[in-house]
Amino acid sequence: MEHADTLEIFLVATPGLEAPLRAEAQQKGFADVTAVPGGVICRGTWSEVWRANLCLRGANKVLVRLGSFPAVHLAQLDKRARKFPWSQFLRPDVPVRVEATSRKSRIYHAGAARQRIERAITETFGVQVSPEASLRILLRIEKDICTFSVDTSGDPLHKRGHKPTVAKAPMRETMASMLLRECGFDGTEPVLDPMCGSGTFVIEAAEIALNLNPGRSRSFAFESLKTFDPAIWADMRAQHAPSEADVMFFGSDRNAGAVDASTSNAECAGVASVTRFQTRSVSDIKPPTDQAGLVIINPPYGARIGDEKRLRSVYGTLGKVLTSKFVGWRVGLVTSNASLARSTRLPFLPAGPVVDHGGTKIRLYQTKPLA
Repeated sequence: MEHADTLEIFLVATPGLEAPLRAEAQQKGFADVTAVPGGVICRGTWSEVWRANLCLRGANKVLVRLGSFPAVHLAQLDKRARKFPWSQFLRPDVPVRVEATSRKSRIYHAGAARQRIERAITETFGVQVSPEASLRILLRIEKDICTFSVDTSGDPLHKRGHKPTVAKAPMRETMASMLLRECGFDGTEPVLDPMCGSGTFVIEAAEIALNLNPGRSRSFAFESLKTFDPAIWADMRAQHAPSEADVMFFGSDRNAGAVDASTSNAECAGVASVTRFQTRSVSDIKPPTDQAGLVIINPPYGARIGDEKRLRSVYGTLGKVLTSKFVGWRVGLVTSNASLARSTRLPFLPAGPVVDHGGTKIRLYQTKPLA
């Protein structure tokens, strides 16, 4: 359904986490929200596009559909691209880069299609095309329908803009926040990550509790579009009031370097007052507070041969400690290996959907409050 005054906005999800992103978009008041494979579609004005970039924790990118038309050969594509209302969106002084894909279409050569679009934009509108440009125009040709979109985010949205230090094999912030949501976390209970790495789960949990916008520290590609209004944007950013949190968020790791990194990341994110990190092995953890909450863990998966035996004992120890000391706490465990999850002997509910974590297929295993 086309509404003249609203845009089709596509929120790119981590594959497997479309459902929690849809729930988040609905909770934050976006209109006509529908989940589709790979993301969530909603509708709104340009200011809603800016708000999506600023406030949605689970979207990897925010794309806006600019328009579409049928074309069955390159000459037709060229002619229609030259008539497309680029001047409504693009500024002549801001270079763009064009990316094209083609599926099930008579125009099958995506590279040739891309070149036609680049020439059309440059020759009819004087915009420079550069492979280094941070503003991306996307052409998708599917079943002979050509659709133009613009990537309004720029850098992927997991780059929150306030986290300098990253551990190896990091959990992306967008993914961490959606896994917290899948565990039923809403900001009102304590969280412990006993293998905290660079602190991503703990910091995301703290930001959710404090109601901090994930995009508060960074800039976005939409700021260089013609449709951008700096005054409305400044107002939108200023309107947001963080809340007080009366719970704390805890991380521990046996690696002192990880604990230092987590501590400085929490300071940069402005959540140091509600987070605590300490050096501790999994066998030494205990509940950090009297109020039961959520233990969430992304342990190593043992991708290399020979790791599995050693990891089995780590998972086994983790399960024993949680079972004996964490009565009343829920557990969320993220792993690519079902047999490692089983070796914790924890009473897991059926595993969550398969999630694509940078090419590794992981799942979330959850328990009810431990008895």
